[in-house]
Amino acid sequence: MNILVSACLLGTPCRYDGASKPDPILRELEARGHTLISVCPEVMGGLPTPRPPAEVQPDGRVVNRTGEDVTAAYCAGAEQALAVGAQHGCTVAVLKEKSPSCGGREIYDGSFSRTLIPGQGVAARLLTDHGIRVLGESELPQLLAELSEA
Repeated sequence: MNILVSACLLGTPCRYDGASKPDPILRELEARGHTLISVCPEVMGGLPTPRPPAEVQPDGRVVNRTGEDVTAAYCAGAEQALAVGAQHGCTVAVLKEKSPSCGGREIYDGSFSRTLIPGQGVAARLLTDHGIRVLGESELPQLLAELSEA
């Protein structure tokens, strides 16, 4: 199976703070014959690394901590991630939780107060809308178990 994966979860230092958040379970999936397709919608949309943190606002725009509206970059990167997923026939994506781009279940509320609310990041929503199952890194053990049973 081809699985779309946030590049930061694979060890690429592309997060807003220039860091990565590698998850060893992804390497287990790879060892079992699954192909991991790396994407970073924020970088794909033209944003630099590092960059000011950004959050989805209640009106749907994405604004960074300095007040710059970066919605266009987030949307462009989401479209590119979707295109890569479609090109590789991905039906599942494992994306970085809480991210304004990749968060699949919860995102920050737009106030930069570290308050989480139910919601999806820009790329996660687009992938979901196009039938790709979006999981966060905390759901990797569940995915590993499902694929082991298949």
